[in-house]
Amino acid sequence: MSRKTEGRKTIWYFVGIVLMVMGGPVFLAGIIDSFHTNSAETVLAQFYPGIWWGGIMFLTGLIFLLTNKNEVVN
Repeated sequence: MSRKTEGRKTIWYFVGIVLMVMGGPVFLAGIIDSFHTNSAETVLAQFYPGIWWGGIMFLTGLIFLLTNKNEVVN
């Protein structure tokens, strides 16, 4: 019995989509939080971890998405 393999993507393609979808809102929330000075101060607040973490997640997801967009599972 043969199975149709056309259109089946690798798991890393979907990992890239998830990282982009989750990294985008984290990045935007970090930017919004950087403009509000009345929020609770944490130890590393001056480094804006939301912007860094969201940006890293988004860029990593974009790299996964672009490098695996033509990969097909056999």
